[in-house]
Amino acid sequence: QSVLVSSVWLVRDTTLFNSVAQKIYVEVNNTVPCVRLLNATHQIGCQSSISGDTGVIHVLESEADLEWPLTKGPNPPYMILLESHLFTRSIMMKIKKESSRIAGVTVVVPNTSPSEFSPHTTCPNENTGVYSDTYGPHLAHCNTTVWNPLGNGLSYEEFDFPVFSLKEDKQCYYDHNRVVNGSAPQYPLCAMQLFSHMFAVTDTATCMRRNDVINFSINPEMVCDPLGDFNVWGSIRPYNRSQLGHRDNESVVMAAARLDSRAFFWDVSTGAEGSISGFVTLLAAAHALRDVTQVAPPTHNILFAFFQGEAFDYIGSSRMVYDMQNGKFVIDLDNVHSLLEIGQVGLRNGSDLFLHSDPVSRMNDTVNDQVREHERYRCSLIHRHHARRPPVHDVKRLVDNFQSSPLPPSSLQRFLRAQNIPGIVLADHRAAFNNKYYESYYDNADNLNLRYPPNMTAEEQLEFLTDTAMALTEVATVVARALYKQAGGDGTQVDNIKADSKTVTQMLFGFLVQANNSWFQALIPPELKDMLSDPPDFYVGVASSSPAKAKPLTRLVQFLLANLTGTATNLTQDQCQKPDDLPDESVQMYSYLWVQGTVPHNGTEKGPFCVRASVRLSQALSPAFDLGEYASRNYSTWTESRWKFIKARIFLVASRDLEMLTLGVGVAVLFSSLLVTYFISTKADVLFSSAREPASAAY
Repeated sequence: QSVLVSSVWLVRDTTLFNSVAQKIYVEVNNTVPCVRLLNATHQIGCQSSISGDTGVIHVLESEADLEWPLTKGPNPPYMILLESHLFTRSIMMKIKKESSRIAGVTVVVPNTSPSEFSPHTTCPNENTGVYSDTYGPHLAHCNTTVWNPLGNGLSYEEFDFPVFSLKEDKQCYYDHNRVVNGSAPQYPLCAMQLFSHMFAVTDTATCMRRNDVINFSINPEMVCDPLGDFNVWGSIRPYNRSQLGHRDNESVVMAAARLDSRAFFWDVSTGAEGSISGFVTLLAAAHALRDVTQVAPPTHNILFAFFQGEAFDYIGSSRMVYDMQNGKFVIDLDNVHSLLEIGQVGLRNGSDLFLHSDPVSRMNDTVNDQVREHERYRCSLIHRHHARRPPVHDVKRLVDNFQSSPLPPSSLQRFLRAQNIPGIVLADHRAAFNNKYYESYYDNADNLNLRYPPNMTAEEQLEFLTDTAMALTEVATVVARALYKQAGGDGTQVDNIKADSKTVTQMLFGFLVQANNSWFQALIPPELKDMLSDPPDFYVGVASSSPAKAKPLTRLVQFLLANLTGTATNLTQDQCQKPDDLPDESVQMYSYLWVQGTVPHNGTEKGPFCVRASVRLSQALSPAFDLGEYASRNYSTWTESRWKFIKARIFLVASRDLEMLTLGVGVAVLFSSLLVTYFISTKADVLFSSAREPASAAY
């Protein structure tokens, strides 16, 4: 009974506490933190103290307003709330310098983009590319071409206070905290508390060593995880996945693009120009090649590769190269005939595209001849295309850029570090990026000028052919034709290769506007429908050992590539899951994917079917973690810190005098209660004794 009473009081007290907490605090929704990342040499990012950081909210309306929270304000520490246009390196470094008076920073995400913003560095991945002190030293560290001149480097700074993005308004500040005529506001003041304490510190070697120690504890709790995921790849002719390493008499033309992007804040990267424009173009080119390569197969195989983790020192491409070098992939580097990479191609100035190649490797006559052959194929296809059809969005000219600059940041650089492979990077920029929002939240649909007429439904937008879709369709057509010719295809078939503008339209809408749409739903199994989150996230995240737990973006691209290049079969669902039970099917040669299918005309139910495709996932985890080389300078060593929870809340705080008065009154009441209790206890026999019975009389 006593246990029951105690339990009832515990529940009652907990409920009372929660009720009081809800009356005091207001949880702030739609927040995204800056988190801590680590590599071989240092840590970057942000974190709060272990119990969270609290400060009085101060809205910064101009850089001049910094004086109040940094020096003049009488109520430190302050929680600074920034409009996005004030989220600059200059302001953030001033705040960092005076962080003793600053509890944290929140950045209001606007409905419109600023004129320019890139929190990345000016020379992305400069220490893990091909150029170094021993290979093209005059080209290393962007000495000749600064690719991202707008980069302010904020994503690579360390802040010892929390930094969050949020979409809430500033009404609490205006009601309680606004400074009027230079005078301090009156209490109560609006305050904010941010929780984002990170477990990992110092660098990757330190946190991985702590992981190893923790693994032997009774209650292991890891402190960091390697960044990584899975690459997606496929080929027009299948490879037996059980036969790895070099293949005799096999020559492969590779076509590559990157999948991932990043932003200052944890998982809000979009990568419209930085990654989507390239991999959508490559998916459309692969689709355009499906029919012609079945009718007239080219001499060389064509392998499509989509790399994950490229924003963090080329995780995906360096892993594929490592696997090729060590006999862990279906081909090796000697089988690679040439490589075409699709870079940023969505922001063309006019109708030119630029062919970037490596001037150092082209000093080799054989490599130079093969690269020129690449370019000749592409240029001849451009001219044929325009002789046939006057363009509106067509690519009119491909410009060879190798004489004027090195390769831009690209996966091709990791292949060149291992072997002199003829390769080209196709991009919309000659020198500096056209992208003003490289690796930022603002590299979104607006940045690609993806526009829809007003009052359209989502399904209508899914089918609406935008100018951006038409432009990328033209690029995809040129890429597909060039790959076919480079692979030794039949020249008479080239004019039959055309990218499908509707497919490009649907992919752009799905990746940039609404992933949870009818077309994407039709291309995946029913059990994966929850992965179609809006908006899609392009941050690589932490690595998983199971392909079934690959990032939603990776799985979606896997199913897209399979549907666009594979074959619809008549297999039942059970047969699709166990194709090896059938005489003419083999899981060693193909992947078998059961997808929902589209809704038929005049019907309400989707028609599911089994897709057979030579599409696979391969690990995109840096070799540094397999080798245990956590301080490696050759491979990516990026890890993400773990944390307990992330949250933000606001509340009203009273003046210091009122708090002290309340404390004093509380202490006085406590001591008064103790004195009264003591007095009553000492006089208990008098105050609480019962009246004496009179002595019995004797008669």
